[in-house]
Formats: sequence, C-alpha cells, structure tokens
Amino acid sequence: MGARKRISAEARKEARKSLYFAKLKNVPTSPRKMRLVADMIRGLEVNRALGVLKFSNKEAAVRVEKLLRSAISNWEQKNERKAESGELYVSLVSVDGATTLRRMRPAPQGRGYRIRKRSNHVTLFVDTLNINESQN
Repeated sequence: MGARKRISAEARKEARKSLYFAKLKNVPTSPRKMRLVADMIRGLEVNRALGVLKFSNKEAAVRVEKLLRSAISNWEQKNERKAESGELYVSLVSVDGATTLRRMRPAPQGRGYRIRKRSNHVTLFVDTLNINESQN
C-alpha cells in the first residue's frame, strides 16, 4: 500500500472510532423490502424505534431489531455506560444490495424462467441527541 493511501486509510479509521454502528451482511431479503423497514425507524429515538420494529408484521423487522440492539450495545461498550431513555437516536440506516443468486425455474415448452434471489447489507448508525438540537 502506498504512503498516501495508508495515511488516508488511517484517517478514515480514526474518524470511525467516534461513530457507533452495527452492520448486517448478506441478509436473504430483497433490498426493497428491507428499505421499507429502514424507512420506518430512520431518525427515531432508539426506544421508540425498538417498539415500532417489535410490533411490525414484516419479516425484515426482526433482523433490523436485532441489529439496532447490537448498535446500542456497541455505543454502551465504547462509552462504558448504559444508554438512558431519550439519549440515543437512529441517525443513519443504509441498505445496499448484495449478491444475487440466480436460479432457473422450469417453464412450459422446455423453457426456463430466471429467478433472482436477492440479498442485502444493512448498516445502522446510532448517535447521541444533543440538548441544543432538541431545543431548536
């Protein structure tokens, strides 16, 4: 690795130390379905987001709930204290497409229909709610 590349990689790594996140990779759900769940909790306070996910009837909500609990745990680990209610919120949720498994389904007259089994990657960031921001 070149010197410039190494320096920028170390700077990126240092910047990520102040962020609190969790990643979920290769989830066998289509990205479109997962984005519906991610849109439900984006920007919400953490306890409210957990409630929304718990009572959602979407299958992807169970996975995102577990991911959110992991992100909260990561925040608690780095700050060495428990998260109080109203302190944390979901700052960013991104859903990216992952690999697609391509399968064939038998069709009439000797043909085959393509089936695409999509998967995705989810990244969830939590952040502390500043008192100054809530008063504005």
